[in-house]
Amino acid sequence: MNDTTLQKMKHLKFFGMLRAFRTTMESGQINQYTPDEMIGFLIESEWDDRQNRKIELGLKNAKFRYKAGIENIIYDKRSLEKNEVHRLADCTFIEKKQNLIITGSTGVGKSYLASAIGHQACTNGYKVIYANTAKLIAKLKMSKVDGSYLRELTRIEKQDLLILDDFGIQPFDAQGRASLMEMIEDRHEKSSLIITSQVPVKQWYDIIGEKTIADAILDRIVHDAIRLDLKGESMRKRKKEENEINN
Repeated sequence: MNDTTLQKMKHLKFFGMLRAFRTTMESGQINQYTPDEMIGFLIESEWDDRQNRKIELGLKNAKFRYKAGIENIIYDKRSLEKNEVHRLADCTFIEKKQNLIITGSTGVGKSYLASAIGHQACTNGYKVIYANTAKLIAKLKMSKVDGSYLRELTRIEKQDLLILDDFGIQPFDAQGRASLMEMIEDRHEKSSLIITSQVPVKQWYDIIGEKTIADAILDRIVHDAIRLDLKGESMRKRKKEENEINN
């Protein structure tokens, strides 16, 4: 009878329950549970398995640049407070539909910090997409050619958190501005953004171009946004120097 039950669990895709039931039988512990306890144990095992698979799928779909964790962030000499980062990691800003802007010179860890917060958001059950800004704009341009533009915009709009990395590396042309405006408008007061940039926010007007559109975009991005300005030396340079010392 147990073999039949295991087969039915597999057929129904109750994989967490299947593993838990099989392990309990193989270890000889099945008789240690009352019927109520066994049901509770199996349901809990299935719940945990589905949650873990959901998180793994979310991390895969997000396509992060780094496999980053909040616990690995370095705080010293970077104008970065641990308490502030942990407040961001609880994802309350996503619940409030707020944006986060992370600026600073190259190599100070902007992308890593954004990825770490994004990883935590996935763990907390939020849908996240990470994208290099220039590559995302280029992809949207190509999607207009093959007719998938609206589908791509809809996919982006459905995310609870969109991470735009390396914003402002290159100026926006007319088509890029239009795509950026549509993305920002779709998300305004509905979902959150994290934007990382080497360029100070006050210079974003020139990068976006077309004053009227730049005003509209920045009003939606910057208003009520949380802002972090990272300082210090390049983390890449620091890591390289540490590796040279250790070797």
